[in-house]
Amino acid sequence: MSKRTASIDLGSLGSGAVTALAMAVQTGLAGVVGIVVARDFGRTATTDGFFAAYAVFVVVLLAANGIRVVVLPPLARARDERRLGAEVAAYAITIAVPVVPLLLVASFAARPFAWLLTGGGTDATIDAAAEVLPWMICAAVLQLFAGLAASSLAALDDYVTPALGFVVGSVVGLAFILLFVDGDGVVAVARGMALNGAIAVGIPLAVLVRRAAAQAMPAHAIRPTGLSFRDRVAELGRGIALPFAIQGIYLICVPLAGREGVGAVSSFGYAYLIASAVVGTTASSLGLVTSVPLTRSGLDPTRIAKHVVSSSWVAIVVIGATAGVFGLAGGTIVHGLLGSGYAEGVGAQLGRLVVVFSLWAVASVGISLAYPLLFVAGGGRRLPRLALATIALQVPLAFVGQRLVGLSGLVLALAATTTFVLVALLLELGAVGPVSRGLTVATVMVGLLALAAF
Repeated sequence: MSKRTASIDLGSLGSGAVTALAMAVQTGLAGVVGIVVARDFGRTATTDGFFAAYAVFVVVLLAANGIRVVVLPPLARARDERRLGAEVAAYAITIAVPVVPLLLVASFAARPFAWLLTGGGTDATIDAAAEVLPWMICAAVLQLFAGLAASSLAALDDYVTPALGFVVGSVVGLAFILLFVDGDGVVAVARGMALNGAIAVGIPLAVLVRRAAAQAMPAHAIRPTGLSFRDRVAELGRGIALPFAIQGIYLICVPLAGREGVGAVSSFGYAYLIASAVVGTTASSLGLVTSVPLTRSGLDPTRIAKHVVSSSWVAIVVIGATAGVFGLAGGTIVHGLLGSGYAEGVGAQLGRLVVVFSLWAVASVGISLAYPLLFVAGGGRRLPRLALATIALQVPLAFVGQRLVGLSGLVLALAATTTFVLVALLLELGAVGPVSRGLTVATVMVGLLALAAF
């Protein structure tokens, strides 16, 4: 596996396009699942419980993306040193150790966990969260290993196979949900997500095995070497600390959103998913696929600023267009997509939330592009402290925001804390000045164009 083999040389732009297309398809199909949930179950205690459990899935999914960012540079170097198999095996074992307790908790303590997630909500909300939680965690764990497999293939300059795995998994998972949701209820959605994860990890794993067999790779080549288990745990811990914290600030908002009444968590969750989809299909894909080439070519503050600002423009244009559309016709769009549970004032409120989330999305774009560069540059030791500071800042901001302006206040708190994280990362990279100026110019120009257009 460690030898160089023939692969399609797409370049950064082509690789980014393939990854972005896969993310777009995956996100679009996830959006269809969201529509199915809304139309079949409305805006009820059941959907509130579903979204409370879904927040945990997204936490682990962000950890998966964080791990991809951490392992890409060392896997790229391991390939050049002809020890990729050993490096992949070592990371797989390291990831497996903490996920076993997580699966046990989700399986045997689902209801107490659900009670915490829902803020001690109604019995119907807790029951719904407890029913889907084990399947959600299973799906998330599978996505962790899918991310590792995708990073392994990225080190081999293969971005097409992981993209295929994510797309096929999403299609099959959606088909399963549509087939069983009427009979099994909301738990069918969680089971479909688990099936999605199994396929997403299965396809790239099969290709990795085939590559190893084709090159007659000896068994000892996958024996873990290099860093000790403790050092790898520390390395991955640093890598996922900030993604956990970034999703943790959303989790802090979920029970607070429940104070706004039945259905508020669902509205907040849908607005967050829409904004996250924009960030994920634009900036996140570029952040992932540029890690390997940048590891090989090297970095300095000037290149960092140029990369982050130039890559941000596409994402910010999409954010501006999305905010404009939802600001102009959010109520109509939401009602048409999600059904009668989101009619009139509820749909209009969700549309306004999407507009406010654009502030959070711009900061998230910067983080998606800057965060991988920290590991390319060999940094990241201060990330656990930054993660703790992020959580500590979000708690008072979220409480104050919810009391003053309800759901919009929670979104503004998210935007403020996320901006704090972006500034901290840019300070670490030595590029806070030029990147801040570039992002501000892009945001203002796109915002003015959006106001004029919509």
